[in-house]
Amino acid sequence: MKKVLALIVCLLFALSVTAVFAADKAADTKAPTVEQKAADKKAADDKAAADKAAAADKKAAKKKAKAEKKAAKKAAAEQKAADKKAAAEKKAAGDKKADDKKAAGDKKADEKKAAAEKKADEKK
Repeated sequence: MKKVLALIVCLLFALSVTAVFAADKAADTKAPTVEQKAADKKAADDKAAADKAAAADKKAAKKKAKAEKKAAKKAAAEQKAADKKAAAEKKAAGDKKADDKKAAGDKKADEKKAAAEKKADEKK
């Protein structure tokens, strides 16, 4: 009877040890799953944040490019206006020079005519 009782005690002990190891293994198996889910969620959140940041960067770059294009267009318009003004000033200077030359020629002709008239009056 003692042997049977000892055998039952040994079997119960072995069964309890096996149950403890099985429970421990099951806990270990579940823990990585929970940790893996948390890691997957964190990775998904990080990816979503990175995608959002990339979209914001892309939008900012597009806005910057649009502003640069607008500034370049404005600069080109200003340069065109400056060139037009410079051409007008150059034309005005040329016209003034031509007018001065004509006035000098007219004055010289008037002086020559006056000198000729004076000489003609002296001969009389």
